[in-house]
Amino acid sequence: MAYSPPDPATCALDAFRTSIAERVAATFPSLTFEQVYTGVDYGKKGADFTIALPRFKLGKVEDVAAKVIEQFQPDEYIETISHDKAFLHFQCRSTTVIREILTQVHALTHLAPTPCYGSNTSGEGKKVLIEYSSPNIAKSFHVGHLRSTIIGGFLANLYKACGWEVVSLNYLGDWGTQFGLIATGFEKYGSYEELEKDAIKHLFEVYVKVNKDADADPEVKAEAGRWFKRMEDGDESALKNWRVWRELSVKKYAEEYERLNIKFDVYTGESMVGKEWQDKALARLEEMGLIEDVDGAKIVNLEKWKMGKAVLRKRDGTSIYLTRDIGGAIERYEKYKFDKMIYVVSSQQDLHLSQFFKVLELMEFPWAASLQHINYGLVQGMSTRKGTVVFLDQIIKEAAQVMHEQMQKNEEKYQAVIDPETVSREIGITGVKIQDMAAKRINNYTFNWDRMKSFEGDTGPYLQYAHVRLSSISRKNPHLIPLPPPSQIDTTSLASSSHAREIVFLLGTYPDIVKVALKTQEPSGVVTYAFRLSHAISSAWEVLQVKSEPDLDKARARMWMFECARDVLGAAMRLLSIRPLDRM
Repeated sequence: MAYSPPDPATCALDAFRTSIAERVAATFPSLTFEQVYTGVDYGKKGADFTIALPRFKLGKVEDVAAKVIEQFQPDEYIETISHDKAFLHFQCRSTTVIREILTQVHALTHLAPTPCYGSNTSGEGKKVLIEYSSPNIAKSFHVGHLRSTIIGGFLANLYKACGWEVVSLNYLGDWGTQFGLIATGFEKYGSYEELEKDAIKHLFEVYVKVNKDADADPEVKAEAGRWFKRMEDGDESALKNWRVWRELSVKKYAEEYERLNIKFDVYTGESMVGKEWQDKALARLEEMGLIEDVDGAKIVNLEKWKMGKAVLRKRDGTSIYLTRDIGGAIERYEKYKFDKMIYVVSSQQDLHLSQFFKVLELMEFPWAASLQHINYGLVQGMSTRKGTVVFLDQIIKEAAQVMHEQMQKNEEKYQAVIDPETVSREIGITGVKIQDMAAKRINNYTFNWDRMKSFEGDTGPYLQYAHVRLSSISRKNPHLIPLPPPSQIDTTSLASSSHAREIVFLLGTYPDIVKVALKTQEPSGVVTYAFRLSHAISSAWEVLQVKSEPDLDKARARMWMFECARDVLGAAMRLLSIRPLDRM
């Protein structure tokens, strides 16, 4: 692991790691602090921190361990040290660990200008563009788009939490021969009234009907081709309707993304890639001798890199999306001067993205090395009870409906819910998102509606339930509100509880969970963390009572700990683009 300097101001546990590294480095003058600090890992076998001694190549492990143990003096951070085969294990002083972590969580959540516990500044001064979701206008929003939306939304939040300036892009499929087809079909099947109601749905219906016509009559396809050529040539009469379709579709998508708690800074699209950028790209490739002419089509041969042949322009002179991607990337770099650009696209597009990046590399753009493809596997089984999913709003409605029915099974609790429609929608969306992000993104997975609605096991509803439970503590204990300032809360009673210590130590690891997620660009680590924390809270719930605790100092300390746990669980959920609920 590369060395990143300790920062106790954002991660209290760094002070404990520093204490360990200083001792070991002081015992062996040949080791630097940086070398040792990098080797301090989270503990094994019940220890807080562990060092694997063989990594330092200092000779016989037993002798090395004996030397460290012999010179060990407990301090305010580290209480005990032990040796087991190749490992040194360190135990933190419970009173310090609990006080430092809770104080930090509280300060960075409630005393900072905006809640920032878990955040860091590693990306300060850098800009990242993240392109995700990217559905096709007038075609179905399939589950692949949903995965891209969920993973991309997480990455946008993650980079922001690490100090990057983030530009979220939705690169719509808003260009291409299908628009010639829709234009042809709209004259016959279109309705402006239906378009206003739901542009996405109506254009899809027109597209399906006109496609049937085209299968039966080749003239329809020819007419569509002529229409698209007029659009490419900038014919205003051909573009007028297209502009309306695009604008109304974007408006509808924005409403649906809002329900998913996803927000884009820019809605761009294939249509926005200026023809001049595509022409410049082709001219540069021609100059560099990289273009081959095959039957009038322009091709770049990438067989040397086992990527086949990439077509850049069709015989009739119209562009295809590889050319538009290349032109678009050049245009974006000119506009944004990004440090990194990420494309969140299914693994089915691995070859296309490899060709695209390779062509930019061959064009000798230094920034081509900063492009990254974040891929993901397929989802099976995502159909509603009425059949195949075609639109995003079908998934959202089905998730809300399934959850609503589940909630109605408990009549008494259901009556107490203030806004059951919104609550069931939020829990349903949480269920869909968690199922998507729980495993490594490259894995294919089978979506399961029954699992999605379960409040037991590692599911979205279980996470929401854990957060709601924590939020209820202050409502159930008005006699303890407001809590005194942290410096006046006596936390010594928490130090003797293994449940409290486990929860607080987990809270302390959250800043590291965020850093690791940035390295792996995987949401699954954050999901696993949220479940570990929720399970630890659940185990402590009956043991560390607040309401029935007669000793007010103890009750206040417990309440403060649970409130900090709510803050951190909420932060992890928000990072995953989930809206934490306070009641349900």
